[in-house]
Order: sequence, then C-alpha cells, then structure tokens
Amino acid sequence: HRDSLSFGTFNKYLYTEDGGEGVDVYVVDTGTNVDHVDFEGRASWGKTIPQGDADEDGNGHGTHCSGTVAGKKYGVAKKAHVKAVKVLRSNGSGSMSDVVKGVEYAAESHLEQVSIAKKGKRKGFKGSTANMSLGGGKSPILDKAVNAAVDAGIHFAVAAGNDNADSCNYSPAAAENAVTVGASTLSDERAYFSNYGKCNDIFAPGLNIQSTWIGSKYAVNTISGTSMASPHVAGLLAYLLSLQPAKDSAFAVADISPKKLKANLISIATVGALTDVPSNTANILAW
Repeated sequence: HRDSLSFGTFNKYLYTEDGGEGVDVYVVDTGTNVDHVDFEGRASWGKTIPQGDADEDGNGHGTHCSGTVAGKKYGVAKKAHVKAVKVLRSNGSGSMSDVVKGVEYAAESHLEQVSIAKKGKRKGFKGSTANMSLGGGKSPILDKAVNAAVDAGIHFAVAAGNDNADSCNYSPAAAENAVTVGASTLSDERAYFSNYGKCNDIFAPGLNIQSTWIGSKYAVNTISGTSMASPHVAGLLAYLLSLQPAKDSAFAVADISPKKLKANLISIATVGALTDVPSNTANILAW
C-alpha cells in the first residue's frame, strides 16, 4: 500500500528492530557463506546433501538468497536465523532426489526444534520458514515433498521460475501449499522473465537485487531472477511469524498455521499495482 517508487524514493525500509527473532529460515540452495558479516553470526550450516561436497557455498546463489531473507543490511527479517541446506553443487546443478532430501531435512529439523522448544529447552522459538529459489520441470515428487514440509509447519516460499511461462508447469512452483513468488521491478512491472499463471501467489522485487555473496565476509553482488523475489517473501513470512507467540509460551495454542499466515500475507499485500500481469495471474505485490 504505497505510492509508486522512483530512484529517489526506493531507499527506505521501515521495520521493527527484532523482526524475525526466534525464527529459523531454511535456505535450500547452494549453501550459505555463514561467515559473512551481514549475518552477524545468525547463519549456521544445516546439512550438505550432495555426496562428497564441501560445507560451503561455492556458487553464491544461496548466500545471496540468505542475505535477502535475514541479512542486517540486505535482509527483510534482520534477526532471523539462517540454516544453510545445500542441495545444489557449486556449479548450480543438482539431482531431484537431493533437492527432495533437503526439503525433508528442513521438515525434520523444524519438528525437532518444535519438540525442543516445547520441552522448555529453547526459549523464544517462534517457528520456521524456508526458501527454495530453484526449480525445473514439473515434478510431483518435489511438489509433494514441499507440501508435506508445509503440513509439518514450515512456512515455505518458492520461486515461480524465469521462463516467462506458466508456473504451473514447473516445480516446486506448482506446490499448492507453498507461497509461489513471481518477480517485479522497481517500476512495478512484472519482470520480463517472471513466470506467471494461477500457481503464482504473489510478486516481490526480483530485478537488480543487491545482497550478500561469496569470496569474502564482505562480498556483495547484484543479480536478478524470481530466485531473488522468493527470499523477500520468505523473509516477510519470518518477520510476520516473529510477531506470534513463542512455542514455549502459554499462548502457543494460538500457533499460526502456514495456510493462515499465507492468507494473512496476501491480505496485507498491494492489489492491482503491477503492470504486464496476465489476466489469469494474481496481481498482488508484497510491498
């Protein structure tokens, strides 16, 4: 709910200082440069799935997404904790089975944290979100894994894809329980590459996005894609989730489901602001 942006007005982000606090964010990708200064020690290594691969991001893609979710300077949820789940090798490729294993790891790890919190061994835990900025052709197995992770309680954002085509033909974009994110531009257009269609839930910035990178603990890079849009929404979900009662709270019965938070996210978004959005696609912008 805002006026159109220009280069003179797009530099403000109003946020609560503790946004994302108590929330784990599983970034299922190429890994994360966990030592980057922008994470302030809030990023840790979860698991490396590809056999024989190192516990590091040799690509940069996953680090960039992680910074958009939770970096101090570049992130939406500036106090969230990033869990690196490496399912793609340094060249950006990977197998469908490894991606599915990464999703399953995130779900199992989340349930473990819920159990720990309910036993009083982790104070202030609010829940988990996940981001998956990857995709390929339609895969019922991957869609099922993502839907199951959401059913386990993870608030999941996924990229719509970059082929200027119907996102329903791609996975995990077609996973109905996730929040499928298309890319918008600074001038509130659908990005020329962004997938669209009835499987899209929302749009977020995805063109010329600056965030954390690899090579040093200060590295940054500017890249584009629905891969950059999705972590904006994963961060927003983490931000909103951090406003909820903690799992160890007496009010935890008010626990918000992923379905409910997805509906809340869409309800507070801006409707009808984007241009070049096909008629079969929800014209909903996260900011």
